[in-house]
Amino acid sequence: MAATILVVVEQREGKLNRVSWETIKGAQDIAAQTGWSIEAAVVGSGISAIATEVASKELSRVHAIESPKLGRYTPDGFAFALKQFISECKPQLVLMPHTYQVRDFAPKLATAFGRTLISDSIGFKKDGDRVVFTRSMFQGKLAADVSFTGDPPWFATFQNGTFRGDQARTAVSAAPVETVNIDVPDSAIRTKPEEPFKEAKQAVDLTQAEIIVAVGRGIKEQKNIDIAKQLADALGGEIAASRPICDAGWLPMDRQIGSSGQTVAPKLYLALGISGAIQHIVGMKGARSIIAINKDSEAPIFEIADFGVVGNLFDIVPPLIEEIKKVRGT
Repeated sequence: MAATILVVVEQREGKLNRVSWETIKGAQDIAAQTGWSIEAAVVGSGISAIATEVASKELSRVHAIESPKLGRYTPDGFAFALKQFISECKPQLVLMPHTYQVRDFAPKLATAFGRTLISDSIGFKKDGDRVVFTRSMFQGKLAADVSFTGDPPWFATFQNGTFRGDQARTAVSAAPVETVNIDVPDSAIRTKPEEPFKEAKQAVDLTQAEIIVAVGRGIKEQKNIDIAKQLADALGGEIAASRPICDAGWLPMDRQIGSSGQTVAPKLYLALGISGAIQHIVGMKGARSIIAINKDSEAPIFEIADFGVVGNLFDIVPPLIEEIKKVRGT
């Protein structure tokens, strides 16, 4: 019997996190090299619609792991339910997106099986009979190849942007959906969840943004950030920044992209006045298209940019905004 890859997709408040599509694409790539089958699992309460949505992809089966106790996320509840399910289905490999929620419960889940977790992987390769995962270390300066030596189940997470979710293969016919009812006892959950924490009304999850306009030191002054905001508004995108801008208080910390901020993979990333330090690049290199505007022709950002404009952003961005408005009729 062929080994199985189980993808644990993420849903929050009845909405699928789009990073889950990237994890499914990663599983499909691994399966193409190993011959393993792929199944997916959704955890929660009243999640049949999400399970059906996931079933549109090329998978063998989708499991809706249901319990009234899983309606509100808790690490205890999710780890308990998944341990029960994984103990029954016995997958070879469990893949998850490297989100805040997964980071909360995945170590507990792996430990429950006496296993370790290879987290925040940025790629994989097949080496003989082994699947080797690549992890970025020392803020992107080094990459380490890591593999499992113990018995399955193996647990791993993929960093946001490692794979393109839009390239996850769609099935000719939907995968069957199976509802798995798990009895989660009250004693299993040791915490009482409150409303999801929101730092501020303007807080944003940049991992869900399809267009991002990011600014760096080249913006010169805080008042000039308005230019970037106008460009983001014209494109229907979000404003973001490199660390120095957020450290200076010119934009909130939730807008920071990089090794100490958010890791993003939008369809379009515009870097304005960003030199391209490795700490920033590791947070946005998964973008589908990268456009860089910088007056320094030797700036490292141009090494990864799909399109580069050498020049003063204050001369380039205003007419660009006007042209975008003309095209969009705004």
